[in-house]
Order: sequence, then C-alpha cells, then structure tokens
Amino acid sequence: MGNSQAYPVFRTTDASLAYAQAERLCALLATREEEVELFAELRTVTEVRRMAEILPRPVFEYAEERTGPKGEDLWFDLDVAATDDTALRPHLPLDLMAKAPAGSVEERFTAALGRGMASVDWHGLWPDDPAAELSGVGKYDGVQIVFHGDEAQWERWTEEHTVFVHVDKWGDLPRARKLAAHIGSEVLGEVQLGW
Repeated sequence: MGNSQAYPVFRTTDASLAYAQAERLCALLATREEEVELFAELRTVTEVRRMAEILPRPVFEYAEERTGPKGEDLWFDLDVAATDDTALRPHLPLDLMAKAPAGSVEERFTAALGRGMASVDWHGLWPDDPAAELSGVGKYDGVQIVFHGDEAQWERWTEEHTVFVHVDKWGDLPRARKLAAHIGSEVLGEVQLGW
C-alpha cells in the first residue's frame, strides 16, 4: 500500500509547453497503461460543454458538497447534453473525472481547459536502470501534469502548470533527476505525496 512520491520537474505558464514536456517524459516509460486519467474544475457552461464533446463518458460532480432541504447529500445528475445553459449555470462549478484511451484526448483536453485546476495522469513503468540499481514499480510510476497548480494533490491554484514524475513510495531522487535532465530541467523543490 501507500502512495507514489511525486517530484516536480517542470513548471511554466504555457499549458501546451507543459503538455509537450510531459509527452517527452511519457515516451521514456517502458510501458504505459492503456487509459489516461483526467480531472478538471469547470467554472463556466462553455467549459462543461467543451469537455462533454471531447471526453467519452465524463463524470460531472459538484465541486463543493451540496445538501438538500432535509440535509441530504445532493449529487449532480443532469444530462449535460440535454440541459440548456440557463438550467446548467446554477450547478457550477463542477468537477470532471474521466478516463480515456491513452493518446486519444489529452491534447484536446489541454487545449479546452479554462482557468480551473486540472490534471492529466499517465500511469506506467519506468525502465530498469541496472547501472544505478533502479527498477521501475508499476503501481507507482508515471507522469502527471497539474494545470494551474504546483501540488500533485491539487491543493492550491496558481498561474503555473507543473509536470511531475511519480516513482515508488520510498522516493527515487536519482531517477527523478535523470528524468528532469532528459527535458533540460531539474527537480524543482521537495518531493510530494503522489497517487
């Protein structure tokens, strides 16, 4: 059990550049899972509509907990495609969670983002590096972009977008440094709790 350790290795205000650097890192994975995980905070009707067009089977949820008149939890259950803008607007902001086949939507997802936090998570396996006595760990390895954030756990909104490499639960600073160097960068700060 446990979480991966996430090392920030690239930071920029240019979302497309962050995506390009993450793709370069993903190319280094020995194996990549067939699905990518996506998350976004959607603040406008336009953002919700764009994501509904791009993603297969998106799951929308209230961004903040809502309760009904009797104190019961309320869940977002509207059909976005069948709901007009006026009826959808009071339900904002919404969170979006989705999985999609890797390589199918990530670039369009990135281009469609608004000002809310978002992330793309690619899980995989880093290759073994016998010279450094490093082995990949499939449960923990991968690449993540957090848009408008600098924390792997989506804690705090920022103007910048951060690319993370995830490694095993004990951390693997030498591997993180090698991966960062591959994209002309370095580890940017302390290790963080990952996925």
